[in-house]
Amino acid sequence: MSADIEKKQPKDVDVKVHTSSGSGGVYGIGLIGAWVFYFQRAQTTEERVKAFFKGLAWPAFMVYDLFKFLEKQAPKPEPEPAES
Repeated sequence: MSADIEKKQPKDVDVKVHTSSGSGGVYGIGLIGAWVFYFQRAQTTEERVKAFFKGLAWPAFMVYDLFKFLEKQAPKPEPEPAES
């Protein structure tokens, strides 16, 4: 069956893949900044190991804190009156 598929595919197909590396640079700068931030506060070896991994996962912490902040800022919905 794979021989049938190979026969139908053209031999000289020029595939161009365009990628953007702009976000990689932003992540790299953020990674270095997060490591500096966490390593300055680390006192023990255990805290330094945690600082390394926290630096890798800094976007997750940032988004989590953003959602917590937005939750505090959101107006609380009023409860609906009970029907009697």
